[in-house]
Order: sequence, then C-alpha cells, then structure tokens
Amino acid sequence: MAEEFTIAPVRRLLKKAGDLRISPEAAIELRAVIGDYGSTIAKLAVENAVSDGRKTVLERDIKAATVKVRQLEASDTE
Repeated sequence: MAEEFTIAPVRRLLKKAGDLRISPEAAIELRAVIGDYGSTIAKLAVENAVSDGRKTVLERDIKAATVKVRQLEASDTE
C-alpha cells in the first residue's frame, strides 16, 4: 500500500521537520509507516460508514477512526 505514495512528498515532510539530509532508506521507511497507518485509518473509517448504513465515507469517519487508532496505540504502550 505504501507504494501508492511517491517519495518526493515524504522527503519534503522530513525536510520540513528539520533541515537534514535524508537517506533513501529513511524516506522509504517513512512511506511504509504512513501507508500502514493510513490503511488502518481507512479500513476503520469504511467500517464506520458501513455500520451507519452509508455508502460515503465522511470526515467524521476519518476523525473517529483516528481517535480509535490513537486509543489503541495508547493502550499498547501501557
């Protein structure tokens, strides 16, 4: 799934965080992490829309999915 994102915007994101050189491997790894995280949020958002009987994913579905992922991450660190 990560391959759907090009490396250039990932490199720009890293550059905005700090003006350092970026290895190709670092950009590829961040792309993979962003892809995995985005896929998880997308799946949860679609599940939410379907459970509400809708055929459209709304902003609120994305927000709810993000909250759920953050809660799961927080419970994993405890």
